[in-house]
Amino acid sequence: MSGPRPGRTHDITAARHDHIVEHLKAAGLGALADLGFLGLDKDCNNQVVVTGYKTTRARKLTTGQKTANRIIAAGRAPVEHGFAHLKTWRILTKLRTSPARATNLLRALLVLTNLELDR
Repeated sequence: MSGPRPGRTHDITAARHDHIVEHLKAAGLGALADLGFLGLDKDCNNQVVVTGYKTTRARKLTTGQKTANRIIAAGRAPVEHGFAHLKTWRILTKLRTSPARATNLLRALLVLTNLELDR
């Protein structure tokens, strides 16, 4: 979980600022990302951030591309469910504190959520 950013900061901008691609490569990891991260990882030979395919009016997706999008969505679903679960913590709806404290609170809630799910 990264540090706080203004709400208007786009996901890909935050990822670039935090050097996510370099950190993933250094750790030998990869990531599944939504279409908001298209173009983040421009290294075609050693790509670590996998995004789906975007359709346009001029170019429709092939059957293979649609299948790939479904597989990526299925892999991302548990993460999205985790974010949704964090939003059920009532304290987050009433939070009126500095962004730095909010980040620490979210990290603590993430630990509590993982403990709750492990039972």
